[in-house]
Amino acid sequence: MTTPQPLPLSAESQGLAPGRGRLDGRKILVIGGGQRVFDVATDPVGNGRAMCLLYAREGAAVAVADVNLASAEDTLRLIQAEGGKGCAIATDVQQESQVIAMFETARAQMGGLDGVVFNVGTFCALGMDISLEEWNRLIAINQTGAMLCGREAIKRMDAGGSLVLTSSVAGFKFGSQMIAYDTTKASLMGLLRFFAGAGSIRHIRTNMVVPGLVDTPNGRSAGAGRESRGTGDILPFKRQCTAWEIAYASLFFMSNESVYVTAQYLAVDSGITGL
Repeated sequence: MTTPQPLPLSAESQGLAPGRGRLDGRKILVIGGGQRVFDVATDPVGNGRAMCLLYAREGAAVAVADVNLASAEDTLRLIQAEGGKGCAIATDVQQESQVIAMFETARAQMGGLDGVVFNVGTFCALGMDISLEEWNRLIAINQTGAMLCGREAIKRMDAGGSLVLTSSVAGFKFGSQMIAYDTTKASLMGLLRFFAGAGSIRHIRTNMVVPGLVDTPNGRSAGAGRESRGTGDILPFKRQCTAWEIAYASLFFMSNESVYVTAQYLAVDSGITGL
């Protein structure tokens, strides 16, 4: 019997494909466009940074927002090195005043705003015996942060814009073993439906990308000590997803190719939510 082989990496999987003008003239804010550091020597690109770079390659101006301004500025430098344009903004999504200021700055810097990505999420300890403080911290970042950012996006985006939320398969099925993370990611389904409905009067669509196991600094941190995650053997395609593959899924929702699609989610997970 032939041993299953990992899904080959395409040019898109590796972030090597050229842009095709799918976002020409667009003005997009990526919230969570920096990335954490797990091992500076070996870290792959993260989801948010891959989105920023891909959108810029496709012709968009990109406002990179992150709680870590230095990391957002690193992303911006990579965009500029490829001839793209944008700005970097420091934002703590737990703070309503900072979220409002972020949108005002993005609009002012780019001369408008017709795309927003909420790509923020943090982890908690395994099991259900976490402290109330840690529970409230994840609620504030993963759930309340998404509400604040989505609310401002619907209010402040140009008509016909696109809001994309980043969730996780942990919000759909048991497996992460992190009670607060699972709960907050599941809550994004409610926000997805609400924002899609609220934005429809101005033809603003809201959709959601649902990553499975992704090889990012964040993913490596969450999987530390869990060898099965890193090997990919548990996955139908026998390898983890790359951040570029997540970015391309979000690109579909951000581009006019999805102009008649709203209130939908796309699982980028090798099939683990469906098989």
